[in-house]
Order: sequence, then C-alpha cells, then structure tokens
Amino acid sequence: MPEDVCSVAGCGQTAARSLSTKKVKEVLPELHLAAETHRTHLCRDHYRQFRKKTKEERELERLGW
Repeated sequence: MPEDVCSVAGCGQTAARSLSTKKVKEVLPELHLAAETHRTHLCRDHYRQFRKKTKEERELERLGW
C-alpha cells in the first residue's frame, strides 16, 4: 500500500491526516493544493497550521456539549 503525500504544491512529505478540501480551503486559503479532490492529505506541519487556525472554533464546539 503506497503512502500518501501532502497535497500542498511543493511539499513532498508523508501525509499525516486527510481532511475535507472545502474545509482546508476555508481555513488556509493561502495554501496552493496540487489537485482538486474531495479529500486533502496534509503532512504534520500543514496539519499543525490547520489546527492553530481552527483552535477557537473547536473550543466553542466542545462547549456546546
């Protein structure tokens, strides 16, 4: 089974997570994705950027429980 690589153009690292392309584009519009698919694979570094940008949103979601 081949390992997935990061979907960000110019990044060749191994993918750590797979997220919705729509959500990634909303949160990180500055990233240039290599392909237009339903799922976007992000390496550890790009996933950390995504988590930092969505931190407040995730905290508010948890408070709603």
